[in-house]
Amino acid sequence: MLIVPIFYLKKMICNFKNVNGDAQMKKITVLFVCTGNICRSPTAEGVFVKLLQEKNLTAYFDVDSAGTHAYHIGEAPDLRSQQAAKQRGIDLSQQRARQVVFGDFEKYDYLLVMDHDNFHILQQTCPKAYQFKIQYLLDYAPELKTKQVPDPYYGGKNGFETVLDMIEQAAIGFFKHITHIGKTVNRLILEKRHGDN
Repeated sequence: MLIVPIFYLKKMICNFKNVNGDAQMKKITVLFVCTGNICRSPTAEGVFVKLLQEKNLTAYFDVDSAGTHAYHIGEAPDLRSQQAAKQRGIDLSQQRARQVVFGDFEKYDYLLVMDHDNFHILQQTCPKAYQFKIQYLLDYAPELKTKQVPDPYYGGKNGFETVLDMIEQAAIGFFKHITHIGKTVNRLILEKRHGDN
């Protein structure tokens, strides 16, 4: 599984604020990125939000998607993506395409890309301090043995189903990763409190 730099764990710990004696963490921010933000990344956003809803955890996350290019700004996801997702209980209809902006590199904890082109484009514009945030979504589904979610835009119906299958597997893996990080942060907080006493 991917390793999060220790200084980033420390930053996450610093995000905790004491409210009436309780620890409350700022939202974990996740941005899914593809090329035009009408097929793969909105699907990933919808899949991950549904997963969070099922676990009653949406209040702890800020999830969005964007594209590396400005082809479809303001448009709803591709109807084929919407239809495929709807068959699995996922509603993409309220999403609207946007392009990645410079501020996203600071705002989001994770920028999860769909293919090599997305990865390299983000790397070229991202400040060095935030480069570690850019990751392949499919790194969280190593069993698929590929880093690339294929673009279904020019393919048939089966392409959208394949994309959903791959993204669902990766979303589960990513959630497990987040859970592991959360446990690590909690342990470090307890150790810090113990050391302060």
